[in-house]
Amino acid sequence: MPKLFRMAIFVLLAFSFARAQEATKAEPKHYKLAFENDRVRVVYIQYGPHEKSRMHSHPEGVVVNITAAHLLFTDQEGKTQEVYAKPGEARWFPPFRHTVENLGDTSYSGVYIAVKSGSSAGGGASAQPPQLEQTAKSIAAYRVNAKSVRSSNLPRQ
Repeated sequence: MPKLFRMAIFVLLAFSFARAQEATKAEPKHYKLAFENDRVRVVYIQYGPHEKSRMHSHPEGVVVNITAAHLLFTDQEGKTQEVYAKPGEARWFPPFRHTVENLGDTSYSGVYIAVKSGSSAGGGASAQPPQLEQTAKSIAAYRVNAKSVRSSNLPRQ
C-alpha cells in the first residue's frame, strides 16, 4: 500500500509540473510583477539576446513592446510562430501557453497588461481590448517621452 501511495503522489506531482505555470512563477527571470489589483495585472517582460523560456502561461491581455525584437513562440503542441515586435506596438492576446525565444542579438523589453476574469463592469470581453490597447499605447508613449525628456535635460558641453 505505501508503494502505491508514493506512486500516486509522484504521478500527481509530475502532472502538476507538466502543466504550464503562470509566467511570473515559471519564469521569474523574464517576468516581474509591476502592479496588480482586482482588475488587472501588469508584468514587466525582459529577455536577453538569444534567451529562451520554459513553458508558461498568460491570461488574456495586451502586450506593449518597449523595444524591437525577433521572437519565436512555441505553443504546447509544438506549433511555432515568429513574432516581430516593434517599439510602442500593442497587441491583444487571448489566454495561451508557450515558450519564448529571443532570436535577436539585442535585449527585448515589454509590458504585459493582463485582464482578470470578471473584471468588466457591465461590458463584455469584446469591449475591453480597445480600452486596454489605448492604455498600452499611452504607456508606450510615456516611455518614449520620458526617455527624450531625460536626454534633453542633460548638460550641454
